[in-house]
Amino acid sequence: MNRFAPWKVMHIELSEDISTLTAEPKYQGIYAIFWWCGIPLGHEEISAAQLPMSAAQLVNLAVQKITPAVGDRLLNQGFKAPLPVISQNPSRDAPPEFQSLIALQQPLKRLQECSLQPVSGSVSVVVCTRNRPEQLVRCLRSLQNLSQPPQQIIVIDNAPSDDATRQLVAQMPGIQYMLEPRPGLSVARNTGIRHSIGDIIAFTDDDVEVHPNWIARLQQSFENPKVMAVTGLILPGELETEAQVAFEKGFGGFNQGYRVLTFDSQFFEEMRYRGVPVWHIGAGANMAFRRKAFELVGYFDERLGAGASGCSEDSEFWYRILAEGWFCHYEPTAVVYHFHRSDLDSLKHQIYQYMRGHVAALLVQFARYKHWGNLYRLFVTLPKYYTRQFFSGLLKGFNFFNKMLFVEVLGCFSGVQYYLQNK
Repeated sequence: MNRFAPWKVMHIELSEDISTLTAEPKYQGIYAIFWWCGIPLGHEEISAAQLPMSAAQLVNLAVQKITPAVGDRLLNQGFKAPLPVISQNPSRDAPPEFQSLIALQQPLKRLQECSLQPVSGSVSVVVCTRNRPEQLVRCLRSLQNLSQPPQQIIVIDNAPSDDATRQLVAQMPGIQYMLEPRPGLSVARNTGIRHSIGDIIAFTDDDVEVHPNWIARLQQSFENPKVMAVTGLILPGELETEAQVAFEKGFGGFNQGYRVLTFDSQFFEEMRYRGVPVWHIGAGANMAFRRKAFELVGYFDERLGAGASGCSEDSEFWYRILAEGWFCHYEPTAVVYHFHRSDLDSLKHQIYQYMRGHVAALLVQFARYKHWGNLYRLFVTLPKYYTRQFFSGLLKGFNFFNKMLFVEVLGCFSGVQYYLQNK
């Protein structure tokens, strides 16, 4: 018997009155996301066994969860998020300065003031879609409600035989429609780039809703001229099905945390010999680039991405940015909500495509730069990982996640085959 129960996604604004949390029969618990004046600061899974939870208990829990993000914003040391690397530079992990801690007064008020930075630069938003008009309309409505409207919103339709998307966009003022009959997400994104007018080109997906402040937060993140790419926080839009919960909790979802990260040349060089984990930079559903980035390192590789290799056209592009000496920046206040695949068959296909694209991207990166760390990850790191997981599954019994290992491994082999056919 399937005993699955969904999680209720709840957004708790700490600057407003806090109420007692109560259990709901349908849900196994609450996936609580804590905000302060529109700034996401942390989340916690609160099981039904912990409910009801009084307002005072909830505030105490929230304080524990938001402290790292608040400290990251207000202090130079002690609360900075570690990059996905074993750093040889002790300055990355320096302890907090005691006097700075003592000097903090009304930190949440200061946090709000720090977030009110000026924005500059024109923005084009590109949304690529294929046969998903119902999801697309939700995305476009959220884009029409941005607090800082972009100069341009372009929908690139990658389904030449489907007229529903064109009719949908025609009913929404201020949104451009463009048909790209050649298949592939990278092809569609490159078409969007060529027809964009903004100094900054932002991308999101048709299965996403954007936060009203999404564009403003992205614009603010390009203050450093070395930053060529910015990604943001991706939160689950819902956790109503077994597949959605499995992706968010079992496979890590898209959430890269609530603290700012700058992926610089030191990060790249420290990891180059083991394989630079550029997938930690973010996801294509929430990313933006300076227009100059495409002049410097080229466009998306059209062998990669959905409709081609399956995935990793975004991370391969970030790899090029870092390899050429530029920076990528992760800004968690730039928020979108992603609606994960709702059924297990779609999730299996997604994971297969992810690993297929990941392996193909490793080989593309090696061919371009001859960085041996890409082959080290492919032929050493991944086999070791899957061997450990396989024997762990033998000992513990093969549950759903262990069975998905076979899907992932098949995806890896398919990625090698795909690259050899398309190099």
